[in-house]
Formats: sequence, C-alpha cells, structure tokens
Amino acid sequence: MLVTCSEMSEAERIFFSGDRSAEPWMDEAGRLCAAAILDFFPTEARAKVFCGRGNNGGDALVVARWLKRRGWQVEVILSDGVEGLAPLARKKFAEWEEEAHPPRCCTREGVEGLPLVLVDGLVGIGAKGELRGTLRDLAATMNAMRRKETGTTFAIDLPSGFDADFGVAGPDAVVADVTLAITTAKTGFVADGSENTVGRIVEIPLEIPLTSGDASRRCLFPSNLRPRLPRRAFDTHKGAAGRVVIMAGSKGLTGAAVLSALGASHGGAGLVTVCVPGEIYPIIAAKAPPEVMVRPYLDTSEIRGLAADVFAVGPGLGAALLPGIEEFLIEETRPLVIDADALNTLSRRSGGIPPFAGPRLLTPHPGEMARLTGGATAEGRASLAGRFAGDHGITLLLKGARTVIASPGRPLEFNTTGHPGMASGGMGDVLTGLCAALIGQGLDPHDAACLGSWLLGRAAELAKRDLGLAAESITAPLVADRIGSALLALQTPGTP
Repeated sequence: MLVTCSEMSEAERIFFSGDRSAEPWMDEAGRLCAAAILDFFPTEARAKVFCGRGNNGGDALVVARWLKRRGWQVEVILSDGVEGLAPLARKKFAEWEEEAHPPRCCTREGVEGLPLVLVDGLVGIGAKGELRGTLRDLAATMNAMRRKETGTTFAIDLPSGFDADFGVAGPDAVVADVTLAITTAKTGFVADGSENTVGRIVEIPLEIPLTSGDASRRCLFPSNLRPRLPRRAFDTHKGAAGRVVIMAGSKGLTGAAVLSALGASHGGAGLVTVCVPGEIYPIIAAKAPPEVMVRPYLDTSEIRGLAADVFAVGPGLGAALLPGIEEFLIEETRPLVIDADALNTLSRRSGGIPPFAGPRLLTPHPGEMARLTGGATAEGRASLAGRFAGDHGITLLLKGARTVIASPGRPLEFNTTGHPGMASGGMGDVLTGLCAALIGQGLDPHDAACLGSWLLGRAAELAKRDLGLAAESITAPLVADRIGSALLALQTPGTP
C-alpha cells in the first residue's frame, strides 16, 4: 500500500516503542540502500553523501561506510557538523570515521573519470515545510552538481524538500534520479508530475508493520511482482507455453511487427506468429527472429482461424485498416492486447466502444488515450485510467514515465522502473509483444500488464548499465534483448 509520512511515522513509533532498538534497523536500511546503489553502479565510482542531523543522516552514513568498503571514493558532508548530529547518527558517524581511510574528503587525484553519485540523506519523513538555511543550500549544491557533472542522485526515503504526501517539490528540492523508498512508497510518489523529482523508485524492504495506508494504490516492486510470475512445470512444451499471434505492420511501418515479435519471443511465448499484409511479407520474413513464424494475410477471417491463446493487434498497422478489424477487436472471445492503430480504430468508432466479448488489455500512450476519451481532460492520470477501465470492463495500461495499470476490482498499480532513454520509438511495440507473451503463459491481463511494464523498464536499465551506453542511445531492440536479464533479476531475491 501507499502511506503518508504521518502514517509511516506512526507505524515506526509503534514498532520501536518498548525495548526494541532502532539501530539494527538503521544498519539494515543503510546496507540495503547501498546495495541498491551498487546495483546501478557495480564498478567503482565516487560518492558525495549529504547527511542531515537525524535518522535520515544516520542511514546515509551507513551507506557511506558500505560504499567505502567496495572501494569507492566517498566524501561525507554534514549539514550541522558532528556536534549537530542526533545521538544514533553520531554513533554512525563514529563508525564511518573508523573505516574512512584514506581520509573522508576526496582529492582530485584518483577520481578523474569515475562516475559521480550523490546521496541525499538531508531530511526524512519527519521534516515539515520548505528547506531552509544550510539544508536548502546543500540541496541546491546537489542539484547543481547533478546538472553540471552529470551526477546521479539517490534520495534516501524521499528527496529532501519534496512533500511526499502530496507530490509537490518545494524551492531547491533535491531532484532525485532514484528514490530509495524505505519500507514502502509514499502517497506523493505517484502524483502527476512527481516523477521529475522522485525518479525511479526502489523498495527498501524493512519489515515494519503498517497500521494504516491506501490499499487501493500501490507501486510495482519485486516483492509484489515475484509471486505473480508464472512457474513452468518441467514437462512444459512450446504448445503449452503460449501461442501468440501478432497482427502488425504495414508499408513503411515494418519495424513495429519485428519489435513486437521480439517482445513476445523474449517474454517466453512458446510459439509466436506474426501476421502481416502480403505486400510487406518478404521484408518481415527476412527481418523477423528465426524462431518466429511469419504469415501473410488478406483479411481478419484468416487471423480468427489461427490457433492462438492471445492476439496482439495494432503496432504499425497504419491508417488503412482492413475491413472487419473493428468487429475482430470487439467480438473475438480470446484475449487481445490492443495497441497503436488498433486503439485509433476504436477511438474513431461511431457510438463509442461497446462491451468486449473477451478479455482486453489496452495500452495507449497519452495521445491515444486522449483520442479514446474524446480529447484532453483535466482529470489526473490515475483517476482517468481507473474510470476508463471500470467503464469498459478492461485492463488499461496508460503509458508514461510512471505507467499506470488499472482494472475493475484491482488496485491501481504504478510502474517504478525505466529511465528517460526509453523516450524513443519502438518501446511500446516491444511491450505489446511482451504483455501478449505473459497472457499466453496464463496470466490475466492485469498481472501481465504489471509484469510487462516493470520488465520493460528494468530491461532498459540493464541495457544502459551492462552495455555502458548513455540512456539517450538505448534503442528498442537493445531493450528487447535484455528482457531475459530483467526476468532473471525479478526471479532472484534482492533485486531492486
């Protein structure tokens, strides 16, 4: 569930009442935060760790110690000096000093060429109002270093100066690339526009029981996704691993069909068939993965006659759609993933969208969503997604930097993975194939959408990290190639 800062503070107060010491939990929080940072930066880097006076600063000091142990160049900056630290944070500073050899202040020597990591431990959930004085100056310094030196900022629990209840960033609030959400995410993390301050959200799973919160919304984390992963029996064969039929591509838009096929194939589908117009069949047949079957078609009746557990329809179909496509989208009883030009077909339908005959997953980007709903609306993304899904009895995956998944009777779920390099063509085509593959393996559309969006974002992160490329250079085929790595990461406990 999502919680407010006061709800989280109350849960901590109850948990630490009596004789339970907070120190082991600070040590564990700091260790897990450091592990998350090291997952994004597995080789040596330089870190500047900004510490406030309270528990958030204590967590950051534990992080500094773990990074130092991994051979990083680490500098600690204290907002109020050693004398200003709270007792437990002061103890963590003493432990840091015992291990900080050479001295804790980095020199220019030996750090040239190392990536810069900034750790925000200035204030935590107990802070109220805007940053002031030294805290505001240090936050502004962090933002300037992030901008001028292309640093990556990790915020512990929340970005300092950010209202984690309502999702509003105050003046000079820290801009985080990754927010390390201790125990659970806060309500403001999923507010519209908050992603530019919060960035990627990583769960730091401390087992502190929550006494209250909003169970109608949640963020997608490995802890709630891993139980939804399909587990294959040893005697599984390709016919039982999901038969995915993709209807995609048109003249000038051949890449969409290939990318959707890649998404389905890397997503674990047993059999993938791509159906394309006859005029582009030779192109797709030459470019498609070798394990994918390619078939030319003349009309939708040929598609309906195929053995399929799920259909994916829309990527690259173009504006000149064949007769019968509307009826196929509405009347087919088997599951459909509907994307791109197939969504536009629904939005142009006179009389609106009637009830669907079978399970549907619609995957619009904001422009397609506006067409489906008849134009721009002041309604928030989450509210719009929930209402539309409920009105039409479908699962909706509303794409964006914080993708929203909505289904009737299910919590609204928000994706946490990915990076701005995914703002390039073809990512949605890969996602369509990936979601279809997951449905073909037995997942319902909602869980397939949740897993698909998380895996795609994580695959993009791994492509950036493992290939050593700038985020801006990550392409859809590179992301498709890393879906297997993302799936393995999700299957492995401890992944961020």
